[in-house]
Amino acid sequence: MLIAGFPSGAWGTNCYLVAPAAGEECVIIDPGHRAAPGVEETIARHRLKPTAVILTHGHIDHVASVVPVCGAHDVPAWIHPRDRYMLADPEKALGAQIGEQLMGELTIGEPDDLLELTDGATLSLAGLEFTVAHAPGHTPGSVTFHTPELADVPPVLFSGDLLFAGSIGRTDLPGGDSAEILRSLARVCLPLADPTVVLSGHGPQTTIGRERAGNPFLRQLAADPGAAGGIGTPRRGL
Repeated sequence: MLIAGFPSGAWGTNCYLVAPAAGEECVIIDPGHRAAPGVEETIARHRLKPTAVILTHGHIDHVASVVPVCGAHDVPAWIHPRDRYMLADPEKALGAQIGEQLMGELTIGEPDDLLELTDGATLSLAGLEFTVAHAPGHTPGSVTFHTPELADVPPVLFSGDLLFAGSIGRTDLPGGDSAEILRSLARVCLPLADPTVVLSGHGPQTTIGRERAGNPFLRQLAADPGAAGGIGTPRRGL
């Protein structure tokens, strides 16, 4: 499996292109703020053909390029219904202070073909399978995408802004919920095998085993489901 990722935009949001191999169809995950040039460069470098865009959540740093990318390649996008409103109204999702700073440079709205994700669904796209897990807390419609173990790679979790290397998603923006994100971490992340590679919305890759051992939120959550709430408030990304 080929996974090509790059950070883009003001928040260094990770965008991923996933394909069975170079020269084949691919899925684009989270084409965010200023991501379109990087998407096109990656497509050309690996000779890829996009078939779909899938979104971990609706914050503008993850979806700002979804309209031009979908339009350029005539492909659908998928988002959870609870975050769908953010495509057309990003200011409502971020709060006025952040939203007003961005409105002059964004292409907002829905792509022509927009489909809705459901918890537990398996998306068969570009010859790959992505299992969807609804993981609210950072936003009401946050999801993760999990791929099974293959011959050449371990299982992979595209965690969006649920789980980072050493931290978790912030919950202080509209729709965030600190208790809910802890429930999502316990339900979605803790049951995964330690070798599972975590490719998050910001920052470097990690593994479930590394986070289980060293991430203060995940470590205390594993030991005591009520303990992680006192660790502090993370501030990575939007």
